[in-house]
Amino acid sequence: MFSIFCFDKERNTTSESQHLRCFSSFSGCSSSLHGNPVFQVFLTVILGSRMSPSSIFFLLILGSMVDTKTSSEKGSLLYPYGPDQGDETNPKLDDGTSEAITLSIPFTFYGKTHQTAFVNNNGVISFDKPVRQYTPDPFPLADGRPFVTPFWADVDNVEGGDIFYRQSTDPALLGDISQHITQYFPESPFTATWAFVATWDHVAYWGSKSDKGNTFQAVLTTDSKMFYIILNYWDIQWTTGAASDGDAETGLGGTPAHAGFNSGDDTNFYNIPGSQTDAIINITTTSNVKVPGRWVFRVDDFQAPDVDPPQLDNSCWL
Repeated sequence: MFSIFCFDKERNTTSESQHLRCFSSFSGCSSSLHGNPVFQVFLTVILGSRMSPSSIFFLLILGSMVDTKTSSEKGSLLYPYGPDQGDETNPKLDDGTSEAITLSIPFTFYGKTHQTAFVNNNGVISFDKPVRQYTPDPFPLADGRPFVTPFWADVDNVEGGDIFYRQSTDPALLGDISQHITQYFPESPFTATWAFVATWDHVAYWGSKSDKGNTFQAVLTTDSKMFYIILNYWDIQWTTGAASDGDAETGLGGTPAHAGFNSGDDTNFYNIPGSQTDAIINITTTSNVKVPGRWVFRVDDFQAPDVDPPQLDNSCWL
C-alpha cells in the first residue's frame, strides 16, 4: 500500500511540472512503487489531467487503501480452505473433535492402513479413535496412539477461531500438492490422487484473556503408492493453554505445544525441533524443505530430516 500527500495545497496549483517534481521526489523515497501497477495508474491519470487539488487528494488517499496483494500471495503457504472449498467445520467445543471420518482412500502410515480419522480440536489428526488430551506428551507415546499433530496444544475454538477439514480430489489442489512434493523430493516424482486437508484458522487457547489466534494446517496425501504429510504454519501467536500452566494473558509458558507425528510402533516418530519448548513459537520460520513454515514427510518410508533447531526470538514474547 502507499500514501502520497505532496501537492501544494497553499498555492492551489496543479501544473504538470509540480506533479512531476512531487512524484519524482516521492518515488525517490520508495523505489518499490516503480513496479506497482496501481501506483502507475494513479501517476498516469494525474499527470495526464487537469484535476483540482481536492480531486487529486481524494484519488491519492484512495490509492493508499488499495492492497495489491492477491489472496494467493497472502496465503500461498496454506492450501485453500474454508466453507467455500466445501470444508466441514468442527463443533465449537472445548477439547472437541469431529465425528468419525471414513477416508475415501485408506491412508498407510508405516505399514498400517487406516480407514478412519478424526480431526481433534487440540491440533491432532488421529486414526481410529479421537484424542481429547490437551497437554501434549513427547513421542513416542507410551500407549501407541497413531496420529499426526501440526500443533498439539489446548485449543479452544469456543473462545475463537474455526477448524475445517475435507477430503479432496480437486485437480487444482492435487496439482499444487504434486508440484510441491516433487520439488522437495525430486528422486521420487509424485502425482497426488487424493488429499485430506485440515486447517485450524485463528484458533484461541483455553483460558485466553487475549485475542491471540494460531493458524496452521495439516495435509495427508497419496498417489496410492507413496504417502506424505504436509504441515503448514501461517501464524503462531501462542503456545500454551492456561490448563497446561500457560499464562492466560500471553498464551506462553507452561508446557508448550508439540508438533510432529507418532506411528504407534515406537520406531517411526518425529518431534519437530522446538516442540514442548518456548521456541515452538517460531515454528513459522523453520522447515525441512527450505520453505519457512512448512514441514513435509514421507510416512511410508521415514527418514529423519537433518535440520537445525529453532532459536527463541525474545521479541516474539512482546
